[in-house]
Amino acid sequence: MINNISIVLKHKFFILLLLFSSVCFSQEKTNIVIDSINLYLSNVNKKADNDFESSLVNLLRAKELSEEYNIDSLIIKSNIALSSFYLDNGNDKLFLSYGHSGLKLANKINDSTLLALINKNLGYYYYDKSIDSAYYYNNNAEKLYRGLKDNYNRAVVLLDIALLQKNDKDYTGSELTSINGLTLLDKLYESENVKRYKSYFYNNLAILFKELSQFDESIDYNLKALNLLSQLQGENNALIDGQKNNLANVYNSSEQYTLANDYYLQILENKNLINERPGFYALVLDNYAYNLFLSNKNSQLPNLFLKALKICESIGDDYKSIVINQHLAEYYNHIKQKDSAKYYAYRAKEIAEPNFTDDLLESLLVLSKIEDDSIAVKYYDAYIKLNDSIIKNERSIRNKFTRIQYETAKIEEENIQIARERLWLLIISIVLIIASFLIYVIINQRNKNKELQFVQKQQEANEEIYNLMLSQNESIEEARTLEKQRISQELHDGVLGRLFGTRLSLDSLNMNPSPEAIKTRGQYIDELKTIEQDIRKVSHELNTDFVSGSGFIDIIKTLIETQTNAYKLEYKIDYAETINWDNVSNKKKIHIYRLLQESLHNIYKHANATYVKISFKLKNNVICLIIEDNGSGFDANKAKSGIGLKNMNARIKEINGKIEITSEKQKGTQVSIEVPIL
Repeated sequence: MINNISIVLKHKFFILLLLFSSVCFSQEKTNIVIDSINLYLSNVNKKADNDFESSLVNLLRAKELSEEYNIDSLIIKSNIALSSFYLDNGNDKLFLSYGHSGLKLANKINDSTLLALINKNLGYYYYDKSIDSAYYYNNNAEKLYRGLKDNYNRAVVLLDIALLQKNDKDYTGSELTSINGLTLLDKLYESENVKRYKSYFYNNLAILFKELSQFDESIDYNLKALNLLSQLQGENNALIDGQKNNLANVYNSSEQYTLANDYYLQILENKNLINERPGFYALVLDNYAYNLFLSNKNSQLPNLFLKALKICESIGDDYKSIVINQHLAEYYNHIKQKDSAKYYAYRAKEIAEPNFTDDLLESLLVLSKIEDDSIAVKYYDAYIKLNDSIIKNERSIRNKFTRIQYETAKIEEENIQIARERLWLLIISIVLIIASFLIYVIINQRNKNKELQFVQKQQEANEEIYNLMLSQNESIEEARTLEKQRISQELHDGVLGRLFGTRLSLDSLNMNPSPEAIKTRGQYIDELKTIEQDIRKVSHELNTDFVSGSGFIDIIKTLIETQTNAYKLEYKIDYAETINWDNVSNKKKIHIYRLLQESLHNIYKHANATYVKISFKLKNNVICLIIEDNGSGFDANKAKSGIGLKNMNARIKEINGKIEITSEKQKGTQVSIEVPIL
């Protein structure tokens, strides 16, 4: 019983080992694939035009591999990388296609990190295209990063939201969002990126306070932004110049013209600026010229305005030219050149009218100051009407932001509820699966225990039967031995004695000198000697236990005769008389008996044989049992191991034996069994 359980446990351990090895191999292969995909994703240069094809090939290969091995997280990363790549290369359609595909899959697997990244990218894309969409995706990203406790990325998204609010005149909301973002960044180590984004928030606050005419606060935030930008490593001249221009504009608005003039001149000292960034150069040059106009230093005017305007027209920058035309209109109106003033004022209105509402509003105000009487009133009324429309639109947008926040919060609550329900469903499912598995294991174990108990009882019954057979056989052998001894004694003491006496009598009569008598007596005497030798030989053979151990062979013969008769097989049996079966344990004899029985059964069941040869030999104190048939044979390498063969292997292991099966189609099968005597 214990041995059988041990065998079952060994088999289970072996299976678990194979499964573990398979899992380890599979895991190793998966790791190699993941490394390959990450390598493809890293070998991408989005900015270099000459690397466009190779970068695209790497990204598509990464996507193909991740989909082939069904690694969801890497499929999403590949989609994100492809969407960013197409965005950088101006393909909005493919950017949105891969972006939304990634978003759908990230939602499916509920990966918050990837969901946040995709929402962030979509918010960035829609920033200057659709304010509703931009705010929606940024708001989603902010909430996801908040849940992930990722303060840096949350602050990055809050900056976009703050800029959106500022652009739509929600100055209070933009201020609060900016302060919130700065608070998050203050909790982080002040790395290069943290300093950079702090400067962006300071710049946004500076612009907000300028629009609210709170010039001291605006100057303070501009200086903070400028200080941080000057601490950044690398080439940051563009950012620093932009910040100086913003600061100078605030000084202009607060009538600190000398300070404003100093910052404009610092920027314009760069002689390469007109070639490096002509649009920015024109902007600063116009601001500098307007500073001179406000401080009544008109010696370089209108040449500076006209130079700035010419640069904008040469590069097709209509937006910057609107303000320059407005400034020229103000300047010419100031020096009483009405025609020129009207020309530039109407030019500013014409450029602003299709797309630039704020600049159109300013152009209408300028025209109301330049035109006379009823025309001036007309433009002033248009100014008031447009201003009211803008204020109404700004209020609507602020309400829309609030509604989006509310709807997003509501969706988030619904998602939490759904997630909670899914969690409970998952827990219940897991409990049911585990319970079902445990019930299956218990039932299966009970069945196995019953099977093992049955096998144990069967073995005990086999051994008991065999012991009874041996006991019976020993009784028969004992009676047979006694009978042989009696016959031997009778021959030796009775017949042999009388024959010996007769020979002596005849020998004594040999004194008769007659030649014929002598010859006759000699013949009788020789015959009697022959009889004596034969009888002595018989007596000796009868007295010798020449059938020692023949009981087990008799049992084997009976088995073979019974089985072959039932299976309609011809047979031949050879056995070596040198095998001392008395030295073989009963356990081994039982197993040899069962192995032979199972082999004959397999021949009948599978081989379609007509003849079987069975031989017992002794080699180096090892009993060799060979069973050969003339059946159909089979491919031993492809054959499945059935219950019968498993039982034979189990028996062989119990007696430390060996079994070898060789077979060839249409030529029969040979089963070789080796069992050590000791």
